Amino acid sequence: MVLFNVDEDYFECHEVMEELWLEEGRNVLYQGLLQAAVGLHHYRNDNFSGAVKLFTQAENKLIQYPDAMMGLDLKQLRADIASSLTPLREWLERDAASSSAPPPPFAPFRLVVLDEELRQLSKALAEIPLENRLHGED
Repeated sequence: MVLFNVDEDYFECHEVMEELWLEEGRNVLYQGLLQAAVGLHHYRNDNFSGAVKLFTQAENKLIQYPDAMMGLDLKQLRADIASSLTPLREWLERDAASSSAPPPPFAPFRLVVLDEELRQLSKALAEIPLENRLHGED
C-alpha cells in the first residue's frame, strides 16, 4: 500500500507484490494489483503501449472480484485503471504514429483502503524511512 500510494514506487511495488503473488499460489487478485502498479510504472516512463497492455491485463483480472475485497475498493481501482487506459488507448490508435498530439499526461491513482486497520497499518509503515522498510533488519 505504501509503495503504491505514498512512495509511488511502482517498480518496487511490483517486486514486493510479485513475491506475495508467488507465495500465495499465483493468486489472480494479487496479479491484477501488481499489473496495475506496472501499468503506472510504464505510463510514467513513457512506455505507453506497455501501460495499455498491463492496464488491460489488470482490468481482465480485477473484473472477476467484488467491488470491495481484502480491505480495498476494487470498484474504484477498476474505474481508475479505465480512466487511465481509455485515453492512452485512444492516443495510441489515433495519434502515436503521427505525433500530432502529445500523449495524455501521467496521472497517478491510489489504492483506496476501506479497512480501518489496514489504513492504520499503512499509515504507521509510511512513517518508517523507505530504506528501512525495504531492507530493514534482515
